[in-house]
Amino acid sequence: MTDLPDQYSPPHQVYDPSLPLLVFDGVCVFCSGFVRLIVRLDRKKRFRFATAQSPFGEALFRRHGLPTDDYDSNLALIDGVGFTHLDSFIAIMAELGWPWRAAKALLILPRPLRDWIYDRVARNRYALFGRKDSCEIPSAELRQRLVG
Repeated sequence: MTDLPDQYSPPHQVYDPSLPLLVFDGVCVFCSGFVRLIVRLDRKKRFRFATAQSPFGEALFRRHGLPTDDYDSNLALIDGVGFTHLDSFIAIMAELGWPWRAAKALLILPRPLRDWIYDRVARNRYALFGRKDSCEIPSAELRQRLVG
């Protein structure tokens, strides 16, 4: 277990960096649905989650150079490496094992194209899927895996 060691750390926030972590927009219906999907597919129950709106999630966004006034990207931390945009999705799916690891095939697309595709969905996610007024009350299983 490790404390975040820099000025972006909320006090007393502890997490295990050996476990994959996804920081997501907690009011986005699409993003919350993706988290529920990961919970179902993660047979080893390794993934941990934090909302971008939490002090911990916001600190991680800042640390990785992401804006904290608009959460149009998610952040996946896997083996100490931060992934954003479509690369975050690819890294998460690869971490889930076969057959989800086949998502790595998306890496053949040039990064600008991957980012462009991701940005189109991210910018329209509220219009397409909806937005909640606040973060939803998580299931008991998800609550056990929330950090921050």
